[in-house]
Amino acid sequence: MRHSVDAGLFGQTAHSPSFFELSRTLGEHGQQLVDFCIPCNPYFPTPEMFDELANNLEMVLKFYPSDADTIAGQLARVLGLNPATIAMSNGSTELITWMDHLWFHSSVAIPIPTFGRWTDQPMETGKRVDMFPLREIDGFALNLDAYVRFIRERGSRVAVLCNPNNPDGGYIARRDIIRFMDELTDLDLVVIDESFIDFVDAEHSPSVAHEASIRPNVVVLKSLGKNFGLHGIRFGYLVANPGLAGKMRKTLPKWNLNSLAEAVVFMLRDHAGEYQQSLELLARDRYAMGMLLSRVPELTVYPSQGNFLLVKLAPGIDGTEMRDHLIERHQVFIRECGNKLGMSNRFVRLVVRPQQDVVRLVDGIHGYLHPQWDDELSRRRDAHRSA
Repeated sequence: MRHSVDAGLFGQTAHSPSFFELSRTLGEHGQQLVDFCIPCNPYFPTPEMFDELANNLEMVLKFYPSDADTIAGQLARVLGLNPATIAMSNGSTELITWMDHLWFHSSVAIPIPTFGRWTDQPMETGKRVDMFPLREIDGFALNLDAYVRFIRERGSRVAVLCNPNNPDGGYIARRDIIRFMDELTDLDLVVIDESFIDFVDAEHSPSVAHEASIRPNVVVLKSLGKNFGLHGIRFGYLVANPGLAGKMRKTLPKWNLNSLAEAVVFMLRDHAGEYQQSLELLARDRYAMGMLLSRVPELTVYPSQGNFLLVKLAPGIDGTEMRDHLIERHQVFIRECGNKLGMSNRFVRLVVRPQQDVVRLVDGIHGYLHPQWDDELSRRRDAHRSA
């Protein structure tokens, strides 16, 4: 069944429209939308945790939250970090904004493609953004030595590195990230964006957060929303030495976190086991999804350590048309990457989801590539409804 979508929604910014915005345009069919666009964790929080939040919803909505230091202190205890080394924010993009205002004085280096706010935010405030292109021929892998040479040649004063990277999921080993940080101690700031680090299974304990807390110019960025798939709550944090973290805490509003964020943070200690299990299930799904997509001859699937997969479409396939087809005919929402710097609309990013959702995605892709397949699927659905 076809449901028209306002194509203008996808041309307004360098990011995808929100799930709410898109589902509203679909009307009643928006409730059937399967989201392969926004990175999530389908296994956490657990249904029991959502029930607990629902039972406390009236209290959460009626009363003021605690101040940010109280909530951050609890998060530090759960994570085993010194409270003086973290600062919590209303989403990781709030921290990107304030890092730009506080510490990006003239220029910043960033590999592309990557998360758009790392290039957009400093450009909006007049900074020079030195973009280091990741090459498709290399599978978008980042050569750290080449990146350091680029930083030196350009004279960049801030260096950013996302690990794993978004949208390709490329991962750099922890020991190499530490070497990278130590080679750039003379810069104003080195930022390691670890928004997707919890999904890595290539090595044990891949984060460099503890190392950042004892270095003079390193900040590690984290996103709880991406880890838990709770983007609506808006909570992120950074880890740095007490001087840098303290400056960020003093800059942020005292009550910059909402009561839902506080409720979730105080639930984490009792649900650490479920969270770890969710990561294991997601790694399993990532492998299975990659295998299933790789069987489609027109798709090239890149290896990923994130909770998403980057896919290249064969020549002649328009990712924008396929995105619209999947929404209109199958109520499947994907991230077409044509508006990402360093990419084209022959690339799409697909969030890892459970098998039943992936089957629906693959059926939709087959339907776009082979219209007769789509017509047969429609006949089967109609027959099922009338049975």
